[in-house]
Amino acid sequence: MSIRTIIADDEPLARERIRELLKQQRDIEVVAECSSGTKTVAAIDQHRPDLLFLDVQMPELDGFGVLDTVGPRRVPAIIFVTAYDKYALKAFDAHAVDYLLKPFDEKRFHRALDRAREHVQKPNGFSEHLRELLNDVKSEQKEPDRLVVKSSGRVLFLKTHEIDYIEASGNYLTLHVGKETHLLRETMNNMESKLDGRKFMRIHRSTIVNLERIKELQPWFGGEYVVVLRDGQQLTLSRTYRSKLQELLGG
Repeated sequence: MSIRTIIADDEPLARERIRELLKQQRDIEVVAECSSGTKTVAAIDQHRPDLLFLDVQMPELDGFGVLDTVGPRRVPAIIFVTAYDKYALKAFDAHAVDYLLKPFDEKRFHRALDRAREHVQKPNGFSEHLRELLNDVKSEQKEPDRLVVKSSGRVLFLKTHEIDYIEASGNYLTLHVGKETHLLRETMNNMESKLDGRKFMRIHRSTIVNLERIKELQPWFGGEYVVVLRDGQQLTLSRTYRSKLQELLGG
């Protein structure tokens, strides 16, 4: 039996990697590739797949929005693929067969594919594998030590400890990494939730700083401070965040 499969990810390189890993699988037939949530919904309606590799973060409609739109009766077996492990528990709520955390290796991919095969062949037996799946994700979950940045068709993996500070720029964030800057389409609130709160802190509504980069605080007007980084860069610390920063820095 051929397992009809859709690959949904807005990054071409990510789709290509999954496609290449599936090439040698004789029982897998890739019937569509999609770069957005709305296209994924349309492809599911058209092809009625057995298996869906689904990126969580996609334009127009995210992965969970795709499932809400399609509805439980038409949802195929799902393997979520994402760069952020914070979505794991929500993926289980959506009855995912498995959950791949980017970047994943070939061995981990094939383990997920084997689970999907079992689910397609014996859908009622999936609950037997839930405990094993939860244990796998728990072992993979840790404080994020990297960020995935999509830039000009490339996918960059930035070590979080290398980031000096982050600034809001309209609908984007500017990541300052040494002498380099990287533009990322993301909100400050989402970025703040992804970073380790023991190492990064929001010091202004539009600024997050790596605490290891702070050299000193200098008083400024109106109860605000200037945060001076080790490279001499100066950032504004607003009154709203002052007490928390002082607490983290030991008073």
